Amino acid sequence: MAGSGQAIVVGSYAVGLKMRTDSFPVAGETRLGSGFEEGPGGKGSNQAIGLARLGADVRFVGCVGADRYGRDALELLQREGVDTSGVTVIADEPTGVGFIVLDAAGDNVIVLDPGANRRLDAALVGERAASIGRNEVVLTQLEIDAAAATAALTAGRAAGATTVLNPAPARLVGDETLAATDVLTPNETELRILSGLRPQAIADDEALARGLLARGAGTIVVTRGALGALVVTAGASVVVPAPRVDVIDTTGAGDAFNACLTARLLAGDPVTAAVSVAVVAGALACTRSGVVPSLPSTAELEAARAGDASARETRPRASSTRHRRRSRD
Repeated sequence: MAGSGQAIVVGSYAVGLKMRTDSFPVAGETRLGSGFEEGPGGKGSNQAIGLARLGADVRFVGCVGADRYGRDALELLQREGVDTSGVTVIADEPTGVGFIVLDAAGDNVIVLDPGANRRLDAALVGERAASIGRNEVVLTQLEIDAAAATAALTAGRAAGATTVLNPAPARLVGDETLAATDVLTPNETELRILSGLRPQAIADDEALARGLLARGAGTIVVTRGALGALVVTAGASVVVPAPRVDVIDTTGAGDAFNACLTARLLAGDPVTAAVSVAVVAGALACTRSGVVPSLPSTAELEAARAGDASARETRPRASSTRHRRRSRD
């Protein structure tokens, strides 16, 4: 699946520390928990690993602390085959950490310290992105400073590279950011937030996507969970269905999708063809628990594609159809 260029992923790395308890403590209360888990995370790191597992030449641009978690991050990325020459070790900031507590009902509270990720600013991205070439693809997200993400996209556009923005977690972005984005990949909730609506607002996906096109974005790829994806360009819209799978955990689906989409763009696929493969990767990720463990290899992805030919079919979208189902990928 590798192309002739390199994928440049600009984003975050953070460690997730998760624990379960019967109910959340109130102020001043200590409760017993169980099931403690510690694992790597951060959308930038996850997507870089996903790209490497699909055979892409990938460089990660991010920041970690000069601590055990930072050393673990570098070891993990290097073990997965990711070029870490773009990673800056920050001596006076800890590696990003998220504390996640889940109650018996499955609800959660999360406290996130971005740590060293705060230091990934536009100036540092500009330094690290100086070597981007026209045969490359730049992928970034919104877990980092918005100015840093915009700087990555702008540098990619100036070099003639293809630029991809996964707008997660969603926030309003300026026209400058959209104008530097060749492919924008929101899920349905993120699409609404980008459009200035409430996350659960009832609206037509294609109409909202065309509003973002009018502001300068190149192509909108709306991920819709089990419904697959909607690809909207200035001249057409296409529905790309996803294969049916037994869902165990959806948390890795978005990162698997964006990694595979970027890998296929790097290999020279047109956007819709790339999406037809990426929906399979996203579905496959839902069949395993955890994010990094769920990111598929090339062999796993090809086996899944061979087992479900419908995942590679596309059909025109009826413009009157209104999709109200929300996705988590």
